Amino acid sequence: MSWWSRLLGGKVGGSPKPQRLDYLSEALALERQGDYDAALTSYRLALRDRPNDRRILQNMAIAFSKTGQIEDAVRCYRRALEVDPSSSGAHYGLAFLLLKRKDWAGGEYHLEAFLSHPPSSPEAERWVRHAETTLGRLQRGEIEVTSELET
Repeated sequence: MSWWSRLLGGKVGGSPKPQRLDYLSEALALERQGDYDAALTSYRLALRDRPNDRRILQNMAIAFSKTGQIEDAVRCYRRALEVDPSSSGAHYGLAFLLLKRKDWAGGEYHLEAFLSHPPSSPEAERWVRHAETTLGRLQRGEIEVTSELET
């Protein structure tokens, strides 16, 4: 294919076909580079195209958390749970954000929801153990310093 044909999207003599950007892939790539603010912009664009995509909402929540925008992160996790109430990732992330805000009851509720349907991959074992340990400490009244709750 000639450079001219590639420039016109593979059609010589016809109108070029506009290509839709994959904003989700772009956002994930930006996150891997550590550019969370730019990733959030791409996530917003992806969400505009797919407003009920739990994966986009969860990834936005993570990026908001990384940039210190905790209220926006909580809002995204809650929206992800509206879309899919069984989303273990959203329950896990929301639980620890609520615990950082000293919302013990909310944190406990979401840890229990996470543990009622935990992910089953070998990679997830670490997160399940972390949730079990945190829930146990919370139920025994041992959690007082929120800085201990870093995920």
